[in-house]
Amino acid sequence: MLVKFSTRFGQLVMQGEPAVALIRLGGHSGTVPSAVLAADLPGFLAKLRAGLDLQGDQVSPPPPPREHGGDWEDEEEPREQPIKLRLRAVPLLDMLDTAVLRQSDLFWEQA
Repeated sequence: MLVKFSTRFGQLVMQGEPAVALIRLGGHSGTVPSAVLAADLPGFLAKLRAGLDLQGDQVSPPPPPREHGGDWEDEEEPREQPIKLRLRAVPLLDMLDTAVLRQSDLFWEQA
């Protein structure tokens, strides 16, 4: 699953598991689709930053290997390395900073 975050000023697509983890760190239930209104966005952003201070070093597992012709592909194919949640959050944090400054709502949905 992919999650698409949207504001009036841009969009961002993120893998589902880390996206939901970040949504929950912001104090939301993690429901997809959903939204945070502009008036509530500063609080959401503050909770997200606080949550990342505590849990930002957790890593997202790499995605499973892709299937090819019914068999798993060779392990020689490059796979995504685990990435810390703090690093995955950077584009979303930038988007949220802009949304707070420009008083935009934040929406997310399955992409």
